Amino acid sequence: MSDKDDQKISLAGVELDEEKARELEEKFDSEIRFRTLGPAAGYLVGFLLVVLSIFHYYTAGFGLLQEMTHRGIHLSLVLALVFLVFPITKRGYDKPSDSTWLRPLGIPLYDWLLAIGAVVAVAHVPLIPLDDLAFRVGNPTQTDVILGVLLIVLLLDATRRSVGWPLSIISMLFMAYALFGQYMPSILVHPGNSVAQLVNHLYLTTQGIYGIALGVVATYVFHFVLFGVFATRIGLGQLFLDCAAWVAGRFAGGPAKVSIFGSALFGMISGSSVANTVTVGSLTIPAMIKLGYKRNFAAAVEAASSTGGQVTPPIMGAAAFLMIEFLQLPYTTIILAAIVPAFMHFFGVLMQVHFEAKRTGLRGLRPDEMPDVKEALKRDWPTIIPLIVLIGVLLSGYTPYLAAFWGITLCVVVGLLNPRRRMSLADIVIGLRDGAKYALAVGAAAATVGIVVGVVTLTGVGFKLSYIVTSTAAQLATMSGSIIPEMIFSPTTLTLLFTLIMTGVVCILMGCGIPTTANYIIMVTIAAPALVLLGVEPIVAHFFVFYYGLLADITPPVALAAYAAAGMAGADPFRTGNTAFRLGLGKALVPFVFVFSPSLLLVTRDFTVPDFLLAFFGCSFGIVCLGAALSRFMLVPTKAWENVLLVVAAFLMIAPEIYSTLLGVVLVIPVLLRHLASLRSQKMQPA
Repeated sequence: MSDKDDQKISLAGVELDEEKARELEEKFDSEIRFRTLGPAAGYLVGFLLVVLSIFHYYTAGFGLLQEMTHRGIHLSLVLALVFLVFPITKRGYDKPSDSTWLRPLGIPLYDWLLAIGAVVAVAHVPLIPLDDLAFRVGNPTQTDVILGVLLIVLLLDATRRSVGWPLSIISMLFMAYALFGQYMPSILVHPGNSVAQLVNHLYLTTQGIYGIALGVVATYVFHFVLFGVFATRIGLGQLFLDCAAWVAGRFAGGPAKVSIFGSALFGMISGSSVANTVTVGSLTIPAMIKLGYKRNFAAAVEAASSTGGQVTPPIMGAAAFLMIEFLQLPYTTIILAAIVPAFMHFFGVLMQVHFEAKRTGLRGLRPDEMPDVKEALKRDWPTIIPLIVLIGVLLSGYTPYLAAFWGITLCVVVGLLNPRRRMSLADIVIGLRDGAKYALAVGAAAATVGIVVGVVTLTGVGFKLSYIVTSTAAQLATMSGSIIPEMIFSPTTLTLLFTLIMTGVVCILMGCGIPTTANYIIMVTIAAPALVLLGVEPIVAHFFVFYYGLLADITPPVALAAYAAAGMAGADPFRTGNTAFRLGLGKALVPFVFVFSPSLLLVTRDFTVPDFLLAFFGCSFGIVCLGAALSRFMLVPTKAWENVLLVVAAFLMIAPEIYSTLLGVVLVIPVLLRHLASLRSQKMQPA
């Protein structure tokens, strides 16, 4: 046992420092890192953020406005704030400047003008009477075209400032395709469109900028993010961490497993990978390092675990709410479908952490190092009331935003009445301000993704790309069919398998540059139709691209969660990202399994209990095998030939054919026999 193992690693009595967590999140998450504002500008921006939160809170409880009006108010406030808080270049994050006529309140005059221009351009469409708008769609006026072009340009710049260049570049490429389609090769050719026609589709209809993506952020996502902020402030996150430490802390590598369970529970109210990382990691990363984990591994465990917040019911991430609109399914159906994938996500990380702890001989927490769960429940039980009510309202069939309204309301009530964590009026205002911060980047990104979606619906390029993908997969299947016996993989299965592989790779590559939500929308628009074309149920296709898009937050070179964790651990960011990606690979099998065995999602039309049990245990076994190979440890350290067998066995588990599953089991048997024999020989050796 090392000296580090003898040190006391206490999680008992250690509380979350919310102020420190917010500072860390603002430091590492570029989407909420604002320019340094002077006092006057800070008050103005804070006021506008609070107004944005109050608008959404009020409409959630007392009724949404007319569609275009609601989305217009949301987008106008979001874009105005983006230009006020995100500088035009990185140098703008420096200390605030003095107020001059060129820099009113310390903010450049051109940013004020851009903010005003964005408000005017956005507000123009909602202010057009519906009867007039119906006649102008297809025949836009010159004013419509000018303001539409202005909004598109400002939107691209706002997205560049808040989430980076990639999404803006992708949107510009799609617009170029819409304008110059007559010059495209082969199947991609189309007649092309004029600027007026493109602006008409993107600006005056709900097929573009004012489309589903913006609507979901304005009517669902904002409210649940606000609920998560208030739930954390009243102490629900602390209660979850205490419970996680009690459940998992005693086992090998205790703090790492606390990180996984804590991230799973905290993810229920967060939905943000970076927020999850810095909040839970502020306690677990130092404990993991103290226990003996390498810094980059400790940071990677927290990052890989925290990405699960976007798949953990009931809050999940923005993509879950988009599914409601795309699939026209109730939110309760999405929640049920997400249960098993969420479990598999954390189970995949847990297996690798367990094998790593066993391989390196790391201990668990002692009883005196863990919090008293009874005392925690006795102390913080009121904090769970808002979450219970929110889930109850959801399951009763009411709209998600009404459930969020009551959840937020009860968070405020509990905060005002709970003597242990009593909230003041100032705390409520800060909660409203912080909740709105998260809406800015995702709001701009959602509207920009509307450009991509609009081009797809205008040109029909989605079906063309689907045809290219499926035909390429069919050719690869034909080539592979001469090598792989049909009893293991049929031609149909091979075609679907290659389609899934290509789709998964594109999801990961896209995720390297754009946020998860934007990645999901683009892939659903372009790639999901290819899967549906091959007979995959729509909800399964959506979950596949959603799940692979999650790898974005732990995939270098743009791995926000991994980089945040690395900064907290003092580790190398790129090594941390690579390790986090490796930890996430254990769950990479899961989307393939629920495509071939849809019963895993619980809500598919062909669900049966036997199919579910076979898929569940087969997937679990495959995750264990892959995790053991990646960790180079199962019951004892593995040999190179065993790692190869374990990887092959894990991948064989994804196929629906019984022969491939049995072959996977057969491949693992010699590994298990060798490990059991090694364990017996170790026990027989004298101490």
